[in-house]
Amino acid sequence: MAHVTLENIGKVYPGGVRAVEEVDLEVADGEFVVLVGPSGCGKSTTLRMVAGLEEISEGTLSIGDRCVNDVPARDRDVAMVFQNYALYPHLTVRRNLSFGLERRRRALGLSKADIARKVDATADSLGIAALLDRLPKALSGGQRQRVAVGRALVRDPAVFLFDEPLSNLDARLRVEMRSELRLLHRRLESTMLYVTHDQEEAMSLGDRLVVMHEGRVQQVGPPMDIYTRPVNRLVAGFVGSPAMAMLEGEIVDRDGRAIFETPAGAVVAGPDLEKVRHRGPVTIGVRPESWRLVDAGNDRLSGDVVTVERYGDRGDAIVEVEGGQRIVHRGPALAMPEEGVCVGLEPVPGGVHLFDAKTNDRLNV
Repeated sequence: MAHVTLENIGKVYPGGVRAVEEVDLEVADGEFVVLVGPSGCGKSTTLRMVAGLEEISEGTLSIGDRCVNDVPARDRDVAMVFQNYALYPHLTVRRNLSFGLERRRRALGLSKADIARKVDATADSLGIAALLDRLPKALSGGQRQRVAVGRALVRDPAVFLFDEPLSNLDARLRVEMRSELRLLHRRLESTMLYVTHDQEEAMSLGDRLVVMHEGRVQQVGPPMDIYTRPVNRLVAGFVGSPAMAMLEGEIVDRDGRAIFETPAGAVVAGPDLEKVRHRGPVTIGVRPESWRLVDAGNDRLSGDVVTVERYGDRGDAIVEVEGGQRIVHRGPALAMPEEGVCVGLEPVPGGVHLFDAKTNDRLNV
């Protein structure tokens, strides 16, 4: 195991195309860190620079106490699991697991018996011992993913790198593999860097999240810290599904209290806003679970319920308010309103996030 340090890391491709800019990140020994963001944000490029598969244009990358900027990928003591599994189709599961060790057997000082023991132990830990004599084409998607993880695990590297390893699995298998990866990390206590665009996957796996946008790190922190206190509108709008509703308007005084008023005159009020000192243009954000349904009023934020989606224990009501904007209210499935009715929306206490109308940064006022 080892810590990983990225200092002012940047990546510029020929022609001046900048993919990653000024990434500073310290991954502690044994920590599980997830890089998350939309497609094209630079997260996979950053991971590939750590792996040695992409040349570093700027900055310093260290694994442990060693700068590895110019160290070949094979000598960095990292193991990477790819999105497409990258298994050898003509080799059995056993040979896929042992291939890397066999190629470096003498350099590692391993006997054939040592390799066999490592392969058997890894297969047992991942529940694929019964598959060792099969070819990849005879495996399901989940089994292939376990073999891909096992091929990294058997090497006992200093750092594990995962590049969207679950994206090819169906929804049920993704949930199962998330749990297995989290349990695997707890058992191994290994340093892991993981890339995904799936917010739920990121929230459930990471000790810390690194949210990226257009090649830059926007926020780093524990998942729930980022969810409850996003530093800017970009992070707030990306983390969470369905996305946080954003309303443009201004905070004004009315009848001795602060309220938020939209351009059309609809009002959002509540205890959160009454504590706000800021006056003037602002963007407020409210997550789906932080809205409550109330009676529609003359100046209250109101709209028609256009769709109701129920998922068993919970449901989403999509309410179309002024200007055609649609806001999602999430709550118990049995408490969902009927489609077509007009309802009012109010944020629950603690449910309002405020962002500067010009900079989009969080307002802590």
